[in-house]
Amino acid sequence: MIRKTIQTGLIALVLLTTSQFVTGQKATADSGYRFTLIKELPHTGPKNQNSSSTCWSFSTISMLESELLRTGKGEYDLSDMFVVRNQYTEKAINYVRYHGTTNFGPGGGNHDIINNWKKYGMMPDEAYPGLNYGETSHVHGEMDEAMKAYLDAIIKNPNRKLSTAWLAGFNGIADAYLGKPAEKFTYKGNTYTPKSFAAELGLNPDDYIELTSFTHHPYFEKFTLEVEDNWAQGQVYNLPLDDLIRVIDNALDNGYTVAWATDISEKGFAWNKGFAVVPETELTEMTGSEKAKWEKLTEKERISQIYNLDKVVTERNITPEVRQAEFDNYKTTDDHGLHIVGYGKDQTGQRFYYVKNSWGTDGIYKGYFYVSVPFVRFKTTCIMVNKQALPVDIRQKIKL
Repeated sequence: MIRKTIQTGLIALVLLTTSQFVTGQKATADSGYRFTLIKELPHTGPKNQNSSSTCWSFSTISMLESELLRTGKGEYDLSDMFVVRNQYTEKAINYVRYHGTTNFGPGGGNHDIINNWKKYGMMPDEAYPGLNYGETSHVHGEMDEAMKAYLDAIIKNPNRKLSTAWLAGFNGIADAYLGKPAEKFTYKGNTYTPKSFAAELGLNPDDYIELTSFTHHPYFEKFTLEVEDNWAQGQVYNLPLDDLIRVIDNALDNGYTVAWATDISEKGFAWNKGFAVVPETELTEMTGSEKAKWEKLTEKERISQIYNLDKVVTERNITPEVRQAEFDNYKTTDDHGLHIVGYGKDQTGQRFYYVKNSWGTDGIYKGYFYVSVPFVRFKTTCIMVNKQALPVDIRQKIKL
């Protein structure tokens, strides 16, 4: 899941994917998008993952920081890199155990943070910033390449068996770049271990679950989500698409924010304009003359007309079948992790989710943007939320 850097995320703004032309809700305004924020839940400010593929950690940590605010624990700046550092060790062990046939990379999933919380605890960012390599912000390209090259050498097994030193060697690389996590640290005048600090925060990691919606598995059951960055084989609850959206809405209405994993490699993901939508073109409803005129346009001219996001656009009707086809055809991938912290509406009254990114405070909305409901229906790979945020009937159906 979710591993875009800022650079690749910006490149994604111009990537093209094939889309079906189906009827959706009609736009009624020709001017540019204007949004009204209706509800914004307590959360911490945007951070910057910079040149690192660690959005999965930033987004989930952000959701947990909101949970601390919601439960009256106060505002915390938790260490995204403490999780990243520990999960690199877990990924390395997994990669070597599978003889290099599984994924090793900088990406990850929401459940990696929960697993880390249980096994390693947590640290505040000031105690573990993860910057031990001469940079003031996260730049992981060299480190990621060095780690992968080292592990690929190990799995070649030149000694005909693994030495007792291989894992220490790997951890040496990780510690050289990110720093070796302290066994004890001082925070606000008190001394903690990572586990005692996590315990004092008071969150129960078992309260957080992942959910998705796909038709190739039974609804209301768990399955292992088949995405590249799910190296830990984390399982998610499968819901009908309408129910997945209902979980998000119910969570926000009751004070719970949502960690959101999605695919941003879409023409309608307009970070530079502050929103994401799923534009629709109705070729099937064009008259003969309209279609003839359309067919004479160049590809660039067609894209300009379809995706003229300087005005409110008609959006596609996203059905479970449309969503599934995109996933099956590799057009929905584990791309980026974000944090839904509220909702608003555009000038036509359509609902948009208010989303916190991890690309710093750039952009029209200074680190935030608005995402349409069709986009969330179309491109969500999974969400993580406190299980108490689920509607009662859904909790009963998945036996929580």
